[in-house]
Amino acid sequence: MTATTSELIWLCSFLASLRVFVKLPMQLFCDNQATFHIAKNPVFHEKIKHIEIDCHFVRERLLSRELVTNYLPSKLQPADIYMKAVGKQQFTFLQFKLGIVNPHAPN
Repeated sequence: MTATTSELIWLCSFLASLRVFVKLPMQLFCDNQATFHIAKNPVFHEKIKHIEIDCHFVRERLLSRELVTNYLPSKLQPADIYMKAVGKQQFTFLQFKLGIVNPHAPN
């Protein structure tokens, strides 16, 4: 989550240098609910000291409202079509969700 947050911040600054301004807050979708609890709850950080800096980095962005986290179940993750071996039914569902059409189908 930290790497993605830093990439989003970099992307916003890059687009701003091109005079394209991004409407804040940025939305970050994730299927790991434990990550959300760690980022939102400062008390929970004491149990996971080895990632404390990362948690504070993401937490600062959440508190400043630059970033909004949203839960998205694994079966609805569009990125899975590129990263995982999914069944035919799931593949077709994600393909439709992404708006991918069959390039071999007759017009």
